[in-house]
Amino acid sequence: MTSSISIAVAGAGAIGRRHAELLAASPRAHLAAVADPSPASVTWAAEQGVPHYPALDALLASGTRIDGVILATPNHLHVPGALACAAHGVPALIEKPVADTVAGGRVLADAVARAGVPMLVGHHRRHSHTLLRAREVIAAGGLGRIVTVMGSAQFAKPDAYFEGGPWRRVKGGGPILINLIHEMDNLRYLCGEVESVHAIASSAVRGFEVEDSAVISLRFASGALGSFTLSDTGAGPFSWELTSGENRDYPHQDGSDCYVVTGTQGSLAVPTLRTWHYEGEASWWRPLAQGREDGARNDPLAAQLDHFCDVIARTVAPRATVADALESLRVVEAVRLSIETGASVAPSDIQ
Repeated sequence: MTSSISIAVAGAGAIGRRHAELLAASPRAHLAAVADPSPASVTWAAEQGVPHYPALDALLASGTRIDGVILATPNHLHVPGALACAAHGVPALIEKPVADTVAGGRVLADAVARAGVPMLVGHHRRHSHTLLRAREVIAAGGLGRIVTVMGSAQFAKPDAYFEGGPWRRVKGGGPILINLIHEMDNLRYLCGEVESVHAIASSAVRGFEVEDSAVISLRFASGALGSFTLSDTGAGPFSWELTSGENRDYPHQDGSDCYVVTGTQGSLAVPTLRTWHYEGEASWWRPLAQGREDGARNDPLAAQLDHFCDVIARTVAPRATVADALESLRVVEAVRLSIETGASVAPSDIQ
């Protein structure tokens, strides 16, 4: 145990406790401490057999041996927590989004660059075997030049979800700021940078202040065009959570897809990894050959922890850096601004 990597968890909510479970199962790392202000976290830390601190600053100043910190705190605490870790020379795994504002993310990116302390952002789907294989297929060029991308995140959040958290009914609590960050990071990881977005939203079903549905048009820097449909009131098996089978909290809708990437020579559906391609000249008068890429399912959160251990050891660069994650946040902010203004917005203009 003493030779394994010591990792503290800041934030004892659901995701923090999930990280603690993964640490308990890890052959490379162990939970070293918990930092959280809630009374319940004191009892939980004692159950884990580790010291408890009321705040991250107290933990970092305590002298407790810490090789890394997982920041599973509320969004607005991501930047101050990561800045504190950087000041103490401690690598951090920062839960997404990397910041609650683009301005805060820029401050953090600059500080991390100056400090030279490796920071990994918790875009855990980047550690999915399925997403990695899809990225490899696209990069290999077999689809030809990518021309269109269709994406969807449609799921039905029950009434209890909003009754248990009334803040989810008002501005800032909808699927754009809660869920879309995952999807835009996935699409960037698969298809490259987003040059501009145009979005519309509706709250017609629930009538809340916040949106329940949105449709987004995207233009990628490569010239490819994309469309994305987002709804937390849609009854359909067309979201990553339901189609990938990677998160045990959600039922697996096997055989369904949430992304389709189409090129001049073929198409790829994700996460089933079904393919269609022409064996010769592309023509709608010719049949498409069908296939399926190999893609063993894994637990991306567990793979992310293993990667974080490598980041702490300085043997690899973070797969999702602060600067990279900031670009995904810019896309989401561009979507939000487009809805407000009715205009197309370039993520690069979000400062």
